[in-house]
Amino acid sequence: MSGPLYIPVLPARQHATGAFGRLWPDVRAAIRPLWNLPPLPGAAPQTLTMAVGKYVDPVSAVSRHGGWIDAPFGEDAQIAALAEALSAYCEWGRLRPVTGPGRTGLQQMAAVETARRCRRGLGVRVRVPGEWDGRHREDVRGLLSRTGPEVPVDLLLDMGAVLDDRPDAGKEALRALDALMPLAVWRSATLLGGAFPRATAEMLERGSCERSRAEWRMWHEVRATGRAYAPLLRYGDYGVQPPSALGQDPAPGRKGGPPWSVLRYTTASSYLLFKTLTRGPDRIAVNRGAARRITRLPEFRGAGAGEGEAWLSDCANGPLSTGEGVGGPREWLRAGNLQHMMYVVRSLPGG
Repeated sequence: MSGPLYIPVLPARQHATGAFGRLWPDVRAAIRPLWNLPPLPGAAPQTLTMAVGKYVDPVSAVSRHGGWIDAPFGEDAQIAALAEALSAYCEWGRLRPVTGPGRTGLQQMAAVETARRCRRGLGVRVRVPGEWDGRHREDVRGLLSRTGPEVPVDLLLDMGAVLDDRPDAGKEALRALDALMPLAVWRSATLLGGAFPRATAEMLERGSCERSRAEWRMWHEVRATGRAYAPLLRYGDYGVQPPSALGQDPAPGRKGGPPWSVLRYTTASSYLLFKTLTRGPDRIAVNRGAARRITRLPEFRGAGAGEGEAWLSDCANGPLSTGEGVGGPREWLRAGNLQHMMYVVRSLPGG
């Protein structure tokens, strides 16, 4: 079994593609993102090609080493048009199609046919948001029988949100893997989970909060079981956003939002969030102060660790007389993903 070191589940949005494209080349070469097209509610099939291009063109441009492209929020009436629009990025780019149990028969067959044409393989994304449902095993077996042995397949076991309220997530992942691994000669197998919390005003009442990296703990728990497949299991997460963020409607032109946001930092065992302001007279001071709190952490890896840390250092040391370099929600997300992805790759065996 071969494959990359790290598979982040990322939205096909500007902040994520911008972060991925700015990673150091050796780090980027170790990553194969699972890109997700956002919901396109009500978009007519005849307009989907343009809509898909808006989001996937930048993804394809930064995915020189490959990855997967999925449209998990496609409406039934959009399936055929989405499949056709995405197939171009698989046949002429370096992305691979994705399907899985619970998808419509039309979506499954379209993904399989695209995989046959592009000859780069098929991602089989199996979702386990709670307890493992044994019926998925037969669904995956049927999908693989229609795919055929000539198409390389990658297992993407997606546990969804893995927070501290799911202490049995590792056990459920093992149940799923024990059922699915014997079904095929998988080219790669990845355990995905998201543990970065959804920030709330209550959580940040004191200006910051800390949450454990539960999905990182789950991956290590599975790897330590002694299963024959365990040492080969790839690690994946949702970057610095909760899984629910993938389903957010882009809503072009939407204004407003809360007067606060967050700066994010990843350590060996924790996710740290620091409150920032999006507007108001204290915005510059509060935001530079949040960056300084990160750069003064014992776990801060230094401005030379990557562009995420460099941005945080520049923000922390900038003057209070100007908002230049303070950023906004998009820049904070980009910096968060930059530091996180760099750190994850460096933390993995072989990174």
